[in-house]
Amino acid sequence: MIPDIRAKFNAAFTPEKYENFKEGIRARYNHKPLFREAETPFFIPALLKDRLLEACDLINETVIRKDIKVFTQGALYDESLIVPNEDEHTTFLQMDFGVCLDDNGDPFPQLIEIQGFPSVYFFQYMVSQAYKDHYEIPANMTCFFNGYNAESYKKLMFDIIVGDTDQKNVILLEIEPEKQNTYIDMLSTSVELGIPVVCVTKVIKQGKKLFYTEDHGTLVEIKKIYNRVIFDELYQRTDLKMQFKFTDDLDVEWIGHPNWFYRISKYIMPFLKNKYVPETYFLHELEKLPADLENYVLKPLFSFAGAGVIIDVTTEDIEKIENRSNYILQRKVLYEPVLKSPNDPVKVEIRMLMMWPKDAPKAFVVTNLVRLSKGKMIGVKYNKDKDWVGGSVGFYEE
Repeated sequence: MIPDIRAKFNAAFTPEKYENFKEGIRARYNHKPLFREAETPFFIPALLKDRLLEACDLINETVIRKDIKVFTQGALYDESLIVPNEDEHTTFLQMDFGVCLDDNGDPFPQLIEIQGFPSVYFFQYMVSQAYKDHYEIPANMTCFFNGYNAESYKKLMFDIIVGDTDQKNVILLEIEPEKQNTYIDMLSTSVELGIPVVCVTKVIKQGKKLFYTEDHGTLVEIKKIYNRVIFDELYQRTDLKMQFKFTDDLDVEWIGHPNWFYRISKYIMPFLKNKYVPETYFLHELEKLPADLENYVLKPLFSFAGAGVIIDVTTEDIEKIENRSNYILQRKVLYEPVLKSPNDPVKVEIRMLMMWPKDAPKAFVVTNLVRLSKGKMIGVKYNKDKDWVGGSVGFYEE
């Protein structure tokens, strides 16, 4: 993609630059990321950028529907999951696209997943700077959209997460944060926004109010929660000793209300109908299976992080399923290896990171995250012992 810029980057690349790049990331917050950062950014050609933004706009038309809470109510499949005091719309929105090629050989994005949940907003803020610090990225290239730059992006994040609340009363909430693969993002968020990172087991409940204890022992009230807890993990961790439940009626403001994690997820995919979204069906609504079943993926609705997905699905797999309403069938997306590395070509997945402030009419794109793969699929287990793969960012020419 963008052949001349790619050729110059590859020609100038050295292992030493890559090591310096990684050390720069580690040194900034004195923490080595637990995931692999790729040797290279992805250079987004103008046509692909325009198509990505068009795709986000088209999908957004469904997300902003007034009846979204009606047609996604089935996503809250268990009353014990429903968190009180849900707001009018999601605060965070992510759209993951596989980069494919159209009939003309031009890059064409296809939606893989959509999430009404935060992503690694501040790691991307940091890693985009690191690529520019350690490589010769053209000055006219940016990873930000809609007129944002590093400074205004950080201010937007501060305004949405902290706002006019005292920073000590705003927390980033997670399960054992230091053990999470994304801890580098939490550290970055904590430093850049001046808010503490708190484990769910350290939260103290008094009536309807929540508190945490500062290092010197002072009890501090929690007024806002930037929630990073994945419920799928939470409900598997029966060992956790917690003083509160997410379903309690609490005097806190959720920055990223937990219910949107379910509403805007795989559950919403069958409602999305445009050229950038592969055909997706609720399994129980199909009167008969597609004749070309080998071209579809079976995904459980209420399992996250890829658990339970069957890539090469068969009729026998489907016949074993008792509750078909808990699954979707989605047409496979054929990623094309569009990025040239010094050896094997690389497949690309782009996550468009979006924000929806309270007073805005809809969510808008602010930056992006890229994942590079040489394996059959995107992900760590498909890329063991491979180079030029892992987490990255996309730059385009302004």
